[in-house]
Amino acid sequence: MSVARPRPLSGFPEFLPSQRAAEQRVVDSLRETFELHGYASLATRSVEPLDELLRKGETSNEVYVLRRLHAEGGDADSGVGLHFDLTVPLARYVRENAGRLQFPFRRYEISRCWRGERPQEGRYREFTQADVDVIGENELPADADAEVTVVMAEALSRLPLPPVELRVSNRRLVEGFYRGVGIADPAAVMASIDKLDKAGEAAVREMLGALGLDPAQTEQCLALARVRGSDAGFADEVLALGVRDPLLDAGLSDLTAALEAAAPASSERFAVVADLKIARGLDYYTGIVFEGFTAAHGTMSVCAGGRYDALASDGRTTYPGVGVSLGVTRLLAPLIGRGLLDTDRAVPSCVLVALPDEDARPACREIARQLRARGIATELAPRPDRYGRQLRYADRRGIPYVWFPGQPDQVKDIRSGDQTPADAMSWSPPAADLRPRLVTQEPS
Repeated sequence: MSVARPRPLSGFPEFLPSQRAAEQRVVDSLRETFELHGYASLATRSVEPLDELLRKGETSNEVYVLRRLHAEGGDADSGVGLHFDLTVPLARYVRENAGRLQFPFRRYEISRCWRGERPQEGRYREFTQADVDVIGENELPADADAEVTVVMAEALSRLPLPPVELRVSNRRLVEGFYRGVGIADPAAVMASIDKLDKAGEAAVREMLGALGLDPAQTEQCLALARVRGSDAGFADEVLALGVRDPLLDAGLSDLTAALEAAAPASSERFAVVADLKIARGLDYYTGIVFEGFTAAHGTMSVCAGGRYDALASDGRTTYPGVGVSLGVTRLLAPLIGRGLLDTDRAVPSCVLVALPDEDARPACREIARQLRARGIATELAPRPDRYGRQLRYADRRGIPYVWFPGQPDQVKDIRSGDQTPADAMSWSPPAADLRPRLVTQEPS
C-alpha cells in the first residue's frame, strides 16, 4: 500500500540542516550582541488571554485560538490564543512582574510567533522574531531611544547578509512640524505619509487633500517626508523648511542624538539613516520610530519598532518603553529560499574519526571523547569501510577534518589534502572551522 507524500503547509517554513545552521548562526550573533549591551533574555509563554491579544483590535482576524479537540461544551474554548508578536507578551509580563523587576528593565527575546495572515514571501504564519526593549517606570529618559538604536544597529551590522538600511524618524518631530503648519489631526496625516513607499506621492497627495489639508500644507508635509540623511546634517534641512514648534525641536534633538550614537556601526553593508517619511501608522508610538530594509527584499521591511510611552499600566504606574523587533524569518527565509544564504556543512561536526576496524571502535570512541572535551564537535565513522569511502562520507556532510588513528594519529584537511600528525589532547582546528560557516551570495 502506497503512502501519500506529505505536502508542506503554506506559511510554516522548514529548513534543511545546513539552512537551519545558518539561521542558528544569525540568532547566536544577535543573542551575543544583545547580551554584550546588558540585555537579559526572556522567554514568554506562547499563549495569552484573548482579551490581551485583542486589546488593539486590528489583529483580531489574525489570532490563532487554542481549543481542545475532544473537549465538551464550554470546555472547548480555552480563552487563549498564540501570540502574534513579542510586544503584547512583554506588556503583560511587565505588569505581572513589576514588583520583582529592576527598572529600567532591559530585555531581549528571540521566539516563535504565529499570525493567521495570507502567506507570501516574507510573510509567514509561523515565524521567529528577535526583540530588544528598554522599559521604564513612569518615565524613560530620551537616551533610551539612542541606546536601542545602537543595539540594533550593531546587531544588524555584524550579520554577513545583503546590505541593510535602518531608517529612523521621530513622531514628536513629525507631529510638531504638522502642528507648526496648522494641521489639527497630525495622527491621520502620519498614517497617510506612512503609505508613501507603497502608494506613491500622487496618491498620498490626494489622501492629504481628503483630510482637509490645503495645497501649501500638503507640500510642506511632503517636503518633510523627503528629508533623508546619514548624519546630523538632516536637521538643517528640517529647519530650512521654516517651521517652528517646541515639540518639533524636542523630537529633532532626540533623533539627532540617536543617529550620532549609532553612526560607528555604519559600514558598506549597513547604514543608519534619518528618513522622515517613516511614521509607523500605529498611534501608540510616541517618539522615535524604526524600519529596517534590505535591498534583497525590496520595499518589505525586516525590522520595525519605536517608543511607546504607555506600553503597560497597572492603574497606578505606567511603564513606558522603546524597542525594535527584527523579523528573523522574514529576513532569512527569502534569502535561504533563493539560495543566497546557507552554511558550508550539513552537520555541526568538525572532525570525523575514521574507523579502521570494529576492534578499534573503543579506542576511536576515546579519541572522539577527548576532542569533544576540548570543544571540538566530533563524530565517529559509522562503519569500518575503506578509508576512501569514509572520506567521501565526510565530504558529503561538509566535515572538514578526518582523523586517522595510528602511531602516531594523523588528521587530514579534506579540502586542501594536507595531512599531519596530531594528538587528540592538544590538536585544534582554526577557530573558523569549529562551527559551520555562513555562505552568502549577492542577489543577482
